[in-house]
Parts: sequence; C-alpha cells; structure tokens
Amino acid sequence: MPDRPPLIVAAATPLARGGAVVDDEAIWPMVAFLVERGADGVFACGTTGEGILLSIEERMRTAVIFRAALRGRLIVHCGAQNTADTVALAAHAAEIGADAVAVIPPPYFPLDADALAAHLLAAAAACAPLPFYIYAFAARSGYPVPLEVVSRVRDSATNLAGLKVSESPFEKVEPYLGLGLPVYVGSEPLIPPAMARGATGAVSGLAAAFPEVVRAGLDSPDAEAEQRLRALRDAMERQPFIASVKHVLRRRGVPINPDMRAPLRHLSADEAARLDTALAALELPAAV
Repeated sequence: MPDRPPLIVAAATPLARGGAVVDDEAIWPMVAFLVERGADGVFACGTTGEGILLSIEERMRTAVIFRAALRGRLIVHCGAQNTADTVALAAHAAEIGADAVAVIPPPYFPLDADALAAHLLAAAAACAPLPFYIYAFAARSGYPVPLEVVSRVRDSATNLAGLKVSESPFEKVEPYLGLGLPVYVGSEPLIPPAMARGATGAVSGLAAAFPEVVRAGLDSPDAEAEQRLRALRDAMERQPFIASVKHVLRRRGVPINPDMRAPLRHLSADEAARLDTALAALELPAAV
C-alpha cells in the first residue's frame, strides 16, 4: 500500500426486519465496496453505525463479522452509557483481534474530569495493549473532552494511541492537534486545514457512502477538496444523515436495506428524490 494518509470509514451497520436485527450477510459486500474505493480500514459501531442503539450482544457479534470481512484496519467503537458495558466491549474487541478501540464519553450525564478520566482509563486497561483512541464529539456526547482529561489518560494509559476528533468548526479541533498525539478528523470539510496542521488522517462517516471522494480529499487536501467535501456533506445532511448513507449505498449496488434502528427512521420518498437531485447537481449521482 502506498504511503498515504489513512482513511478509516465510519461504516453503516446493515439492519433488517425494520431495523430489529443486524443483517450479518450484508456486512461483507459493504466492506468490499469500501475497500475497493480507497478505504484503509473501518470504524465499526460508531455514530454512523448506530452503535449506541444496538445491544451489547449485537455490537459484539457485529464487530466479529467486520473483523472477518476486513483485511484492513478495524477500529471498534466501544463507547456505552456505563463503564461496565464499555469495558466489556473493549475487552471483547481485543479478544477478536481488532486493531484498536475507540470510546466516546457517555452521553446524557455530563461527567467531570475525574469521572471521565476514570471511565476512559478503565476502557483503555480493558483492551491493553491494543491501541486506544479517545473519541471527541461534543454534539453527540453532550460535552467536550477536556485537554486535561486527554493528558491524564496519556500519563496513565500506555496504550493511548491518539484521538478521533469530530468537533466543528476548526477552532474546536485545533487544540487537540497541539497535544502531540495522532488525530483523525471526523468532519470531512475540516480535512484540509487539519492535515495542514499535522492531522494523521480521517475517520469519516461521509466515506461510508462516498469513500473515493473522501480518499481524494485526503490525498489532495486543498481548497477545492474542502469545497467539494462541504457541499457533499451538506447535501447528505439535508435529511437524516445515516439514512442518506444507506440510501446511497443501495443506489450504488450494495445489498443493504434502508432499515434503521428505531427511533431513527429511513428516508421518505420525497427526501430520497431530493437527495438524488442534489447529488446529481454535484456530479455525484447516487448510482455510480
């Protein structure tokens, strides 16, 4: 593989029976689609993967299937509402041969620095010596990861390997880039400025539908790439984003259902038509 910034796709999780069950068989062709179009690895059961809505048992089984389907790098998202479940998921990821674990702060209860550091350290210890990443995304967790907490985890966990930072705008990403740790960018329009400041690569939900577009933006992170990534992200977010990803994957020939885990929903017919029109205007038709 050529020396290039790594693209880790924050993959969707295929579901069936109205979203009631994971569609195990659909993971294989979806992974092949992503790898063929430039993915270096997969971030499984994250935000785009509806991970927080799956049971612990479903998440474990899904991680096993992603590991079997993927020869590239597998990062398993193990963030859960409580520390015991997070620790169990992290230990399981290590047992099945994942390449790394990532954990977002638990949502709903805003944890102070002491509680958050203890939670993250417990997860890191559960998967050690597997590389461990802190996942910063205040829009989903409800609060940011303080730099103090990152420093405390780094001082105590020998396997802290870096961060996945999905904050926006760039001013909220920039402080993490100064910590001397590898940073994977989650907001695709911020890839060019973040790469210019020393980011390592991207963990991208947009790449779950358009891996080749994000791959191109990583390979040539210039102003044109920033504009294209922003326009594509905006088009995908004008309706529910994860449902948009599954719609595009179906149109691109991946045998994935539109099913979502409730309370999330799939696109209406009008939303799907609007998305197809927007992608065609960007010269990115849904079926390419």
